[in-house]
Amino acid sequence: MRRFIGTIIASMISVAAFSMMTAPQAGAAMMQTSATQVGPQTSVPYGWVDFCQRYHNQCPDNMLPARDIALNARSFAEISDVNHMVNQAIQPTTDEDHWHKIDQWDLPMDGRGDCEDYALLKRKLLIERGFPRQALLITVVRDEHNEGHAILTMVTDHGDFVLDNLRDSIKPWSQTGYRFIKRQSQQNPNIWVRIDGAANVAVVASNN
Repeated sequence: MRRFIGTIIASMISVAAFSMMTAPQAGAAMMQTSATQVGPQTSVPYGWVDFCQRYHNQCPDNMLPARDIALNARSFAEISDVNHMVNQAIQPTTDEDHWHKIDQWDLPMDGRGDCEDYALLKRKLLIERGFPRQALLITVVRDEHNEGHAILTMVTDHGDFVLDNLRDSIKPWSQTGYRFIKRQSQQNPNIWVRIDGAANVAVVASNN
């Protein structure tokens, strides 16, 4: 595990060239997008509960005031670096092949994982870089094929954006083509809230 963490850190140190590549993307991201409309508290995914039993330090139970990421060219490029680096470092592997289980959320420290594991590692690395945990939210969606998928939502002062293992570009939530189901509360990662589908459809329609 320590060796893989060292590889991750080395990859992060060597992303200067990629930062140059992401500069135009960072500029494009400065447009204002919408915030995802969340609803009442809902059920917590079993995968998160099981994950927290093994990684207590990743699941603090204290309440914090909601806080957004101040999005600018520098912060966007740094977040893009982490998104790209994790996507390249992890080999996509199903839980059945990896753990011989139907569903297990984990930190992919052996270099293998599925969508939840990518999101969990990105969240961990970004928090370690100083970004607020309240703005980095594991999110459950349905993809274009109506299959379950997990992503990392970053809540910013320019709206909500998505970090996805299926693409290196960071997109506004409304441009993913996903149906959003639920995500972590900004105040407490162990509380999950429903995402108001009807309100979000209206937002997407108005944006388009």
